[in-house]
Amino acid sequence: MPRLQIQGEGRKVIPIASPDIGEDEKNAVLKVLDSGIIAEGPKVREFEERFAAYIGMKHAVAVSSGTAALHIALLAHGVGPGDEVVTSPFTFIASANSVLYTGARPVFCDIDGDTFNIDADLLAEKITEKTKAIMPVHLYGQPADMKTIMDLAEDRGLIVVEDACQAHGAEYNGKKVGSFGTGCFSFYPTKNMTSSEGGMITTDDLEVDRLSRIIRQHGMARRYYHEMLGFNLRLTDIAAAIGVEQLRKLPAYNEARIRNAEYLTGHIKNKAFKTPSVAGGCRHVFHQYTVRHLERERVIKALTENGIGYGIYYPVPIHQQPYYKSLGYGGSFPAAEKACSEVLSLPVHPKVTRESLRFIADTLNGL
Repeated sequence: MPRLQIQGEGRKVIPIASPDIGEDEKNAVLKVLDSGIIAEGPKVREFEERFAAYIGMKHAVAVSSGTAALHIALLAHGVGPGDEVVTSPFTFIASANSVLYTGARPVFCDIDGDTFNIDADLLAEKITEKTKAIMPVHLYGQPADMKTIMDLAEDRGLIVVEDACQAHGAEYNGKKVGSFGTGCFSFYPTKNMTSSEGGMITTDDLEVDRLSRIIRQHGMARRYYHEMLGFNLRLTDIAAAIGVEQLRKLPAYNEARIRNAEYLTGHIKNKAFKTPSVAGGCRHVFHQYTVRHLERERVIKALTENGIGYGIYYPVPIHQQPYYKSLGYGGSFPAAEKACSEVLSLPVHPKVTRESLRFIADTLNGL
């Protein structure tokens, strides 16, 4: 098996993620610090305007995290106790937790084993008289089947809140995700772009925009007049300054991820691995490059020995998480459960070199 020259066995010299923070971001932060306006201010407004234009929406609301974006978006649409929101069991737990925060109940729909996204053909059977919204997750940077989802939502009079937290710049039939329903994005450091921490809601609905801004700031429409129960979920100008610079670089970052993913797919020849597929009409931006293997632990051992970073996103489906089991969740979602036992993500971030990609492919081919 090929070996990379490293110091110390098991040292991860090819990390699974590596945020790219340069002089542009540092200088932007220093300007904000020098301005004296470090909480929510003009830089947040600039970030919102630029991000809305990038996604192709009229409004964008900056918040403290992707989880906050999901939570606020649901509240702004009136989701609450007695409602149900259909979403995926194969995603980061924040997707479902945001529904619980509103007092509503997440209802799970199994995934498509090829795309890892919610199986849109199964959605209709999950809709009940209590269903208020559908929350598709554009997992790993691949868009969900938005035509089927939007057609169903329109037919049944349902809200669509897109969890696009891993899919900045991904496109479905030439249209960016986050522009079909109400979009929610995360700027956590490992994402395709970052603001150190933060999130964004995108919408064309003026009332959703208005309510989102009130909810994120203690329920205030004007200072010290509180018309509803709100939260302190604002973004700072410091974070927004980083976000503005990262947004400028996002197209290049995404192109690098796509190139790196294409390289691995073209060079992993070991048939024991199932490499990612890209659905027709989709632009997958590869927040994660996720393969499948029936003997994952053996693969992990080889990666660790060769200093190659990896991630398992996610090892346990949400309906089997201890807290959700305590709420009475159960049932069978075979595609999601199978994915949890097989998935393994490999480095494709923009800092990965061609030499490292070749080494990764050679390591997997040698198993």
